[in-house]
Amino acid sequence: MNSKIWLSSPHMGASEFNYVKEAFDTNWIAPLGPHVDGFEKNLEDFLGHNTYVAALSSGTAALHLALIILGVKAGDEVICQSMTFSASANPIAYQGATPVFVDSEEQSWNMSPEFLEIAIQDRLKNGKKPKAIIVVHLYGMPANMTRIMEIANKYNIPVVEDAAEALGSSYKNQPLGTFGAMSILSFNGNKIITTSGGGALVSANQDWIKKARFLATQARDVAPHYQHSHIGYNYRMSNICAGIGRGQMEVLLDRVKQRRYNFEYYKNALASIPEIKFMEEPSTGYYSNRWLSTILIDNTSNKSIDREQLRLSLEKDNIESRPLWKPMHLQPVFANTPFYGDGTSEHLFHQGLCLPSGSNLTIGDLNRVIEQVVNTFAAVQV
Repeated sequence: MNSKIWLSSPHMGASEFNYVKEAFDTNWIAPLGPHVDGFEKNLEDFLGHNTYVAALSSGTAALHLALIILGVKAGDEVICQSMTFSASANPIAYQGATPVFVDSEEQSWNMSPEFLEIAIQDRLKNGKKPKAIIVVHLYGMPANMTRIMEIANKYNIPVVEDAAEALGSSYKNQPLGTFGAMSILSFNGNKIITTSGGGALVSANQDWIKKARFLATQARDVAPHYQHSHIGYNYRMSNICAGIGRGQMEVLLDRVKQRRYNFEYYKNALASIPEIKFMEEPSTGYYSNRWLSTILIDNTSNKSIDREQLRLSLEKDNIESRPLWKPMHLQPVFANTPFYGDGTSEHLFHQGLCLPSGSNLTIGDLNRVIEQVVNTFAAVQV
């Protein structure tokens, strides 16, 4: 069998081991430490816009703390993009609140501004003003932040950017993660840079970040003994993981460059297959890190294949691919939650596939994927 081609595997640089070795040499193995401080500073410098960062154990932890800081409680409602990973919506349930899901727009595949405003107006009619809006930058593609922020400001609802997949992306030359009241990042093993597991909370409000750090360390009060006046969480990042992150930050721009190269390579090589459509940047103001290269497969022709047939064909050659995120309003766990949309995200889910996109893919790997795709479509044309 051919060697495995992964969807998006970790890609280490030259410095990560040195930072981790320093943690071992100084015996700074426990959570927190100088690498955590350094990693937070690296992220703050990269994002700019007077942001502050709390390095945490996961992006999910960051989103949970964001909702706590915004005062989301049991019985509240939070608007959330439907087409996303479940981690975007789960923290809403952690707080006993109800997610209100909003469909995607065709241009970016992200939250539809049109249905966002429809959802807000309808919830207001029902006497429920949403406490927050969670917008997701899918696969590194920016959402339409101009319209989304206009609508959010019009109704005075804070925006939380789920930029878990979007570090290194920008919208109108502004880094994603710097538009909302708060934003979250993820450094899971498959992300564009990784700390093995980890995430971060970002905000221009320094007090909120201080509060996040407090809550993330079990909310321990200032006292010589262990005293607690608030419920806290074990959400802080370890010094070792942060050391990996510091090394990864040194190669972040190289990783973005390589993933964008992968996308263009696929696009040019598969241009002759009319059934395949690539996720394009809607305009020059959109800059995607191309965390994953994604395609839509038009299977309306009698001689075409569908997304699942292509996925299985790649799998036979030991190539990992993955359907697009199944929308949250179609998930059994959220079956009874409100939804506003026209079926765009459902259509994307049924036709969409993520191709191998790691920054450590070789030309040989890319050509092997392309050959399998071409052969799969050629077989049904016979």
